[in-house]
Amino acid sequence: MREEEKKRSSQDSKLKRFMKKRWVYPAIYLASAAIILTAVLWYQNSNNATDDQVDYEATDLSGKKYDEPALEVNRSMENFSMPVKDPDSVVIQKQFYEYDGTDEEQEAALVFYNNTYHPNTGIDITQESGETFDVLAALSGTVTNVADDSLLGNVIEIEHDKGIVTQYQSVTDIDVKVGDQVEQGQALAKAGKSLLNEEAGTHLHFEIRKDGVAVNPLDYFNKPLSSLQEAKVTSTEEEDVDDSGKADDSSTVAPDEDKAASDEDATTSDEDKSATDEDATTSDEDSSQDEDKAEEEDTDANKTDDESTTNETDSESAGA
Repeated sequence: MREEEKKRSSQDSKLKRFMKKRWVYPAIYLASAAIILTAVLWYQNSNNATDDQVDYEATDLSGKKYDEPALEVNRSMENFSMPVKDPDSVVIQKQFYEYDGTDEEQEAALVFYNNTYHPNTGIDITQESGETFDVLAALSGTVTNVADDSLLGNVIEIEHDKGIVTQYQSVTDIDVKVGDQVEQGQALAKAGKSLLNEEAGTHLHFEIRKDGVAVNPLDYFNKPLSSLQEAKVTSTEEEDVDDSGKADDSSTVAPDEDKAASDEDATTSDEDKSATDEDATTSDEDSSQDEDKAEEEDTDANKTDDESTTNETDSESAGA
Protein backbone atom coordinates (compact mmCIF):
# COMPACT_ATOMS: atom_id res chain seq x y z
CA MET A 1 0.00 0.00 0.00
CA ARG A 2 2.74 2.40 0.94
CA GLU A 3 4.58 1.77 -2.27
CA GLU A 4 1.47 2.54 -4.33
CA GLU A 5 0.89 5.75 -2.41
CA LYS A 6 4.46 6.74 -2.99
CA LYS A 7 4.09 6.13 -6.73
CA ARG A 8 0.91 8.20 -6.88
CA SER A 9 2.40 11.05 -4.92
CA SER A 10 5.46 11.03 -7.12
CA GLN A 11 3.28 11.14 -10.26
CA ASP A 12 1.23 14.04 -8.86
CA SER A 13 4.33 15.95 -7.99
CA LYS A 14 5.68 15.42 -11.54
CA LEU A 15 2.40 16.66 -13.08
CA LYS A 16 2.41 19.73 -10.85
CA ARG A 17 5.99 20.50 -11.73
CA PHE A 18 5.12 20.08 -15.45
CA MET A 19 2.12 22.40 -15.25
CA LYS A 20 4.17 25.04 -13.49
CA LYS A 21 6.34 25.50 -16.55
CA ARG A 22 5.65 28.76 -18.45
CA TRP A 23 5.21 27.28 -21.93
CA VAL A 24 2.64 24.65 -20.96
CA TYR A 25 -0.50 26.79 -20.97
CA PRO A 26 0.32 28.71 -24.19
CA ALA A 27 1.04 25.42 -25.85
CA ILE A 28 -2.32 24.08 -24.73
CA TYR A 29 -4.10 27.21 -26.06
CA LEU A 30 -2.35 26.97 -29.42
CA ALA A 31 -3.11 23.31 -29.73
CA SER A 32 -6.79 23.91 -28.94
CA ALA A 33 -6.99 26.71 -31.53
CA ALA A 34 -5.35 24.51 -34.13
CA ILE A 35 -7.84 21.74 -33.48
CA ILE A 36 -10.82 24.11 -33.75
CA LEU A 37 -9.51 25.71 -36.96
CA THR A 38 -8.90 22.32 -38.46
CA ALA A 39 -12.48 21.28 -37.68
CA VAL A 40 -13.91 24.44 -39.31
CA LEU A 41 -11.86 23.96 -42.48
CA TRP A 42 -12.88 20.34 -42.70
CA TYR A 43 -16.55 21.29 -42.39
CA GLN A 44 -16.29 23.87 -45.16
CA ASN A 45 -14.52 21.47 -47.47
CA SER A 46 -17.22 18.90 -46.93
CA ASN A 47 -19.91 21.45 -48.01
CA ASN A 48 -17.94 22.36 -51.12
CA ALA A 49 -17.68 18.74 -52.05
CA THR A 50 -21.47 18.48 -51.84
CA ASP A 51 -21.94 21.59 -54.06
CA ASP A 52 -19.67 20.14 -56.73
CA GLN A 53 -22.23 17.44 -57.31
CA VAL A 54 -24.93 20.00 -58.37
CA ASP A 55 -25.45 20.52 -62.15
CA TYR A 56 -25.38 24.24 -62.90
CA GLU A 57 -25.60 23.91 -66.68
CA ALA A 58 -29.30 24.72 -66.72
CA THR A 59 -28.86 28.15 -65.16
CA ASP A 60 -25.27 29.03 -66.05
CA LEU A 61 -25.68 31.68 -68.75
CA SER A 62 -22.04 32.75 -68.88
CA GLY A 63 -20.53 32.36 -72.32
CA LYS A 64 -23.91 31.88 -73.99
CA LYS A 65 -25.24 34.38 -76.56
CA TYR A 66 -28.59 35.91 -75.85
CA ASP A 67 -28.20 38.96 -78.04
CA GLU A 68 -31.86 39.24 -79.13
CA PRO A 69 -33.43 39.65 -75.67
CA ALA A 70 -30.69 42.05 -74.64
CA LEU A 71 -31.17 44.00 -77.86
CA GLU A 72 -34.91 44.31 -77.26
CA VAL A 73 -34.30 45.72 -73.78
CA ASN A 74 -31.81 48.25 -75.15
CA ARG A 75 -34.23 49.34 -77.86
CA SER A 76 -36.97 49.91 -75.31
CA MET A 77 -34.61 52.23 -73.44
CA GLU A 78 -33.63 54.22 -76.55
CA ASN A 79 -35.37 57.51 -77.28
CA PHE A 80 -36.72 58.38 -80.72
CA SER A 81 -34.49 61.01 -82.30
CA MET A 82 -34.75 63.26 -85.34
CA PRO A 83 -33.41 61.31 -88.33
CA VAL A 84 -30.83 64.04 -89.06
CA LYS A 85 -27.38 64.89 -87.73
CA ASP A 86 -28.15 68.48 -86.73
CA PRO A 87 -31.83 69.11 -85.89
CA ASP A 88 -31.19 72.86 -85.65
CA SER A 89 -30.20 73.05 -89.33
CA VAL A 90 -33.48 71.63 -90.68
CA VAL A 91 -37.11 72.76 -90.75
CA ILE A 92 -40.43 70.95 -90.92
CA GLN A 93 -41.76 71.81 -94.37
CA LYS A 94 -45.09 70.02 -93.87
CA GLN A 95 -46.58 68.84 -90.60
CA PHE A 96 -48.43 65.63 -89.75
CA TYR A 97 -52.17 65.74 -90.52
CA GLU A 98 -54.07 65.71 -87.23
CA TYR A 99 -57.75 64.82 -87.60
CA ASP A 100 -58.53 66.72 -84.41
CA GLY A 101 -56.47 69.76 -85.42
CA THR A 102 -57.74 73.18 -86.42
CA ASP A 103 -58.86 73.95 -89.96
CA GLU A 104 -55.68 75.96 -90.57
CA GLU A 105 -53.44 73.14 -89.31
CA GLN A 106 -55.26 70.55 -91.39
CA GLU A 107 -55.10 72.67 -94.52
CA ALA A 108 -51.35 73.18 -94.04
CA ALA A 109 -50.84 69.40 -93.66
CA LEU A 110 -52.46 68.44 -96.98
CA VAL A 111 -50.36 67.21 -99.90
CA PHE A 112 -51.68 68.13 -103.34
CA TYR A 113 -51.00 65.55 -106.03
CA ASN A 114 -52.82 64.57 -109.21
CA ASN A 115 -55.58 67.13 -108.58
CA THR A 116 -56.33 65.54 -105.21
CA TYR A 117 -55.52 66.57 -101.64
CA HIS A 118 -54.02 63.84 -99.43
CA PRO A 119 -53.48 64.01 -95.64
CA ASN A 120 -49.79 63.94 -94.76
CA THR A 121 -49.03 60.76 -92.80
CA GLY A 122 -45.64 61.93 -91.57
CA ILE A 123 -43.45 65.02 -91.48
CA ASP A 124 -41.45 66.45 -94.36
CA ILE A 125 -37.99 67.64 -93.30
CA THR A 126 -35.89 70.02 -95.39
CA GLN A 127 -32.64 71.86 -94.86
CA GLU A 128 -32.80 75.63 -94.70
CA SER A 129 -30.27 75.88 -97.54
CA GLY A 130 -32.29 73.51 -99.71
CA GLU A 131 -29.32 71.16 -100.08
CA THR A 132 -29.33 67.42 -99.45
CA PHE A 133 -28.37 65.97 -96.05
CA ASP A 134 -27.63 62.63 -94.41
CA VAL A 135 -30.62 60.59 -93.29
CA LEU A 136 -29.95 58.78 -90.00
CA ALA A 137 -31.74 55.94 -88.22
CA ALA A 138 -34.09 57.39 -85.60
CA LEU A 139 -33.82 54.18 -83.55
CA SER A 140 -31.93 50.89 -83.65
CA GLY A 141 -33.64 48.11 -85.55
CA THR A 142 -33.75 45.77 -88.54
CA VAL A 143 -34.17 46.90 -92.14
CA THR A 144 -37.28 45.16 -93.47
CA ASN A 145 -37.85 46.96 -96.77
CA VAL A 146 -35.81 48.91 -99.31
CA ALA A 147 -37.86 49.90 -102.36
CA ASP A 148 -37.31 52.03 -105.45
CA ASP A 149 -40.36 54.21 -105.89
CA SER A 150 -40.50 57.12 -108.32
CA LEU A 151 -43.64 58.55 -106.73
CA LEU A 152 -42.41 58.47 -103.13
CA GLY A 153 -38.75 58.97 -104.01
CA ASN A 154 -37.53 55.54 -102.71
CA VAL A 155 -38.40 54.03 -99.32
CA ILE A 156 -36.51 52.49 -96.38
CA GLU A 157 -38.45 50.74 -93.61
CA ILE A 158 -36.92 49.72 -90.28
CA GLU A 159 -38.68 47.55 -87.69
CA HIS A 160 -37.90 48.34 -84.05
CA ASP A 161 -40.44 46.15 -82.30
CA LYS A 162 -43.33 43.94 -83.31
CA GLY A 163 -45.65 46.24 -85.24
CA ILE A 164 -43.55 49.40 -84.71
CA VAL A 165 -41.65 50.69 -87.74
CA THR A 166 -40.14 53.89 -89.07
CA GLN A 167 -40.26 54.83 -92.76
CA TYR A 168 -37.82 57.06 -94.61
CA GLN A 169 -39.24 58.23 -97.96
CA SER A 170 -37.84 60.51 -100.66
CA VAL A 171 -34.26 59.27 -100.18
CA THR A 172 -31.37 58.56 -102.51
CA ASP A 173 -27.88 57.00 -102.30
CA ILE A 174 -29.18 54.22 -100.02
CA ASP A 175 -26.45 52.55 -97.91
CA VAL A 176 -28.42 49.68 -96.34
CA LYS A 177 -30.21 46.55 -97.53
CA VAL A 178 -32.97 44.31 -96.23
CA GLY A 179 -31.86 42.30 -93.20
CA ASP A 180 -29.23 44.76 -91.97
CA GLN A 181 -29.08 45.53 -88.27
CA VAL A 182 -28.73 49.29 -87.86
CA GLU A 183 -27.86 51.35 -84.82
CA GLN A 184 -29.45 54.60 -83.80
CA GLY A 185 -27.76 57.48 -85.61
CA GLN A 186 -26.35 55.28 -88.38
CA ALA A 187 -26.41 56.84 -91.86
CA LEU A 188 -29.02 55.22 -94.11
CA ALA A 189 -29.17 57.42 -97.21
CA LYS A 190 -29.38 61.03 -98.35
CA ALA A 191 -32.43 63.26 -98.73
CA GLY A 192 -33.86 63.40 -102.25
CA LYS A 193 -36.98 64.41 -104.15
CA SER A 194 -40.37 62.82 -104.85
CA LEU A 195 -43.22 63.33 -107.27
CA LEU A 196 -45.75 63.17 -104.44
CA ASN A 197 -44.49 66.37 -102.83
CA GLU A 198 -42.55 68.28 -105.47
CA GLU A 199 -43.26 71.50 -103.60
CA ALA A 200 -40.89 70.42 -100.79
CA GLY A 201 -37.91 70.05 -103.11
CA THR A 202 -35.02 68.09 -101.56
CA HIS A 203 -36.51 66.65 -98.39
CA LEU A 204 -37.04 63.60 -96.20
CA HIS A 205 -40.54 62.26 -95.56
CA PHE A 206 -40.37 60.55 -92.15
CA GLU A 207 -43.09 58.35 -90.62
CA ILE A 208 -43.59 56.36 -87.41
CA ARG A 209 -46.20 53.61 -87.54
CA LYS A 210 -47.66 51.21 -85.00
CA ASP A 211 -49.65 48.26 -86.35
CA GLY A 212 -49.89 50.05 -89.69
CA VAL A 213 -51.33 53.26 -88.20
CA ALA A 214 -49.29 56.43 -88.67
CA VAL A 215 -48.65 58.54 -85.56
CA ASN A 216 -47.27 62.06 -85.27
CA PRO A 217 -43.46 61.75 -85.01
CA LEU A 218 -43.26 65.03 -83.09
CA ASP A 219 -45.21 63.39 -80.25
CA TYR A 220 -42.49 60.76 -79.74
CA PHE A 221 -39.16 62.50 -80.35
CA ASN A 222 -36.98 62.29 -77.22
CA LYS A 223 -39.33 59.64 -75.79
CA PRO A 224 -38.47 55.92 -75.37
CA LEU A 225 -39.81 53.19 -77.61
CA SER A 226 -41.72 51.86 -74.61
CA SER A 227 -43.93 54.97 -74.67
CA LEU A 228 -45.21 53.96 -78.11
CA GLN A 229 -45.43 50.32 -77.09
CA GLU A 230 -47.77 51.29 -74.28
CA ALA A 231 -49.75 53.81 -76.31
CA LYS A 232 -53.22 52.93 -77.61
CA VAL A 233 -53.33 53.81 -81.28
CA THR A 234 -56.71 53.83 -83.01
CA SER A 235 -57.36 53.77 -86.71
CA THR A 236 -58.59 57.04 -88.25
CA GLU A 237 -59.55 58.29 -91.69
CA GLU A 238 -55.89 58.36 -92.65
CA GLU A 239 -56.12 54.59 -93.05
CA ASP A 240 -57.48 55.42 -96.50
CA VAL A 241 -53.83 56.06 -97.32
CA ASP A 242 -51.87 52.81 -97.73
CA ASP A 243 -48.52 52.01 -96.12
CA SER A 244 -46.58 53.34 -99.10
CA GLY A 245 -48.19 56.74 -98.71
CA LYS A 246 -50.39 56.47 -101.82
CA ALA A 247 -54.03 57.42 -101.34
CA ASP A 248 -56.78 55.17 -102.62
CA ASP A 249 -60.02 56.31 -104.24
CA SER A 250 -61.79 56.62 -100.90
CA SER A 251 -59.39 59.38 -99.85
CA THR A 252 -61.02 61.78 -102.32
CA VAL A 253 -63.95 62.52 -100.08
CA ALA A 254 -64.12 66.20 -100.85
CA PRO A 255 -64.66 65.77 -104.64
CA ASP A 256 -67.46 63.28 -103.98
CA GLU A 257 -69.09 65.73 -101.61
CA ASP A 258 -68.71 68.49 -104.20
CA LYS A 259 -70.29 66.25 -106.80
CA ALA A 260 -73.18 65.46 -104.46
CA ALA A 261 -73.60 69.16 -103.74
CA SER A 262 -73.59 69.87 -107.49
CA ASP A 263 -76.23 67.19 -108.01
CA GLU A 264 -78.33 68.75 -105.26
CA ASP A 265 -77.91 72.21 -106.83
CA ALA A 266 -78.88 70.79 -110.23
CA THR A 267 -81.98 69.16 -108.69
CA THR A 268 -82.90 72.43 -106.99
CA SER A 269 -82.38 74.27 -110.27
CA ASP A 270 -84.65 71.80 -112.06
CA GLU A 271 -87.27 72.27 -109.36
CA ASP A 272 -87.01 76.06 -109.68
CA LYS A 273 -87.30 75.74 -113.44
CA SER A 274 -90.38 73.56 -113.06
CA ALA A 275 -91.86 76.08 -110.68
CA THR A 276 -91.11 78.85 -113.18
CA ASP A 277 -92.75 76.86 -115.95
CA GLU A 278 -95.80 76.32 -113.76
CA ASP A 279 -95.93 80.03 -112.99
CA ALA A 280 -95.64 80.78 -116.71
CA THR A 281 -98.43 78.33 -117.48
CA THR A 282 -100.60 79.86 -114.77
CA SER A 283 -99.84 83.30 -116.14
CA ASP A 284 -100.80 82.15 -119.65
CA GLU A 285 -104.04 80.71 -118.31
CA ASP A 286 -104.79 83.96 -116.48
CA SER A 287 -104.04 85.92 -119.65
CA SER A 288 -106.37 83.67 -121.64
CA GLN A 289 -109.08 84.15 -119.05
CA ASP A 290 -108.59 87.93 -119.20
CA GLU A 291 -108.82 87.87 -122.98
CA ASP A 292 -111.99 85.78 -122.85
CA LYS A 293 -113.45 88.18 -120.32
CA ALA A 294 -112.52 91.18 -122.48
CA GLU A 295 -114.12 89.54 -125.52
CA GLU A 296 -117.32 88.91 -123.51
CA GLU A 297 -117.35 92.53 -122.39
CA ASP A 298 -116.88 93.67 -126.01
CA THR A 299 -119.70 91.38 -127.07
CA ASP A 300 -121.99 92.83 -124.38
CA ALA A 301 -121.02 96.34 -125.40
CA ASN A 302 -121.84 95.60 -129.07
CA LYS A 303 -125.20 94.15 -128.09
CA THR A 304 -125.95 97.28 -126.06
CA ASP A 305 -125.02 99.48 -129.05
CA ASP A 306 -127.26 97.41 -131.35
CA GLU A 307 -130.17 97.72 -128.96
CA SER A 308 -129.64 101.51 -128.74
CA THR A 309 -129.58 101.81 -132.54
CA THR A 310 -132.79 99.78 -132.82
CA ASN A 311 -134.57 101.95 -130.29
CA GLU A 312 -133.51 105.10 -132.12
CA THR A 313 -134.79 103.71 -135.43
CA ASP A 314 -138.13 102.83 -133.86
CA SER A 315 -138.44 106.34 -132.44
CA GLU A 316 -137.80 107.96 -135.83
CA SER A 317 -140.35 105.71 -137.48
CA ALA A 318 -142.97 106.64 -134.90
CA GLY A 319 -142.27 110.37 -135.42
CA ALA A 320 -142.74 110.10 -139.13
